[in-house]
Amino acid sequence: MTAELHFAVSQFLYQKSELCDRYDWDAYLELYDEDSEYHIPQWIDDHRYVEDPNQGLSYIYYADRSGLEDRVFRIRTGKAASATPLPRTQHSIQNVQVKSLQDGLIEAKVGWSTLYNRQGLEGCFYGHATYLLRPTAEGFRIRRQHTILLNDKIDSVLDFYHV
Repeated sequence: MTAELHFAVSQFLYQKSELCDRYDWDAYLELYDEDSEYHIPQWIDDHRYVEDPNQGLSYIYYADRSGLEDRVFRIRTGKAASATPLPRTQHSIQNVQVKSLQDGLIEAKVGWSTLYNRQGLEGCFYGHATYLLRPTAEGFRIRRQHTILLNDKIDSVLDFYHV
């Protein structure tokens, strides 16, 4: 792993955060491969979470990008009451660790936090995420996003734009 690769992966993840904060949904969705998996598992107890989305509950699970595309469609058309109005968000990525895998893919592990404000209420979600990235001529594409939500007492809406 080189410093250049670490920098490029970090910049990619910062860009992903910025696109979400700006509601640039088309560019955001383009970061994901069509068959990419998106998973936020629920906790089983204080120290174990669901690892297989087919064997337990998840806060969010999309087997491919169409799940994210559906959420964006519902937001754009006003059919997502839970996202009307959308919160103002500020995503932060920290502690980026990058590893090249033997199959040519890149694994990126990060800490993340998202501050949000919606209808005068403020909150924060935070946790860890592991991304599986596919290098392309233009940068990277997300093959898999596995997000662990550490503050799992959810007293508000939790949606993809919160993580």
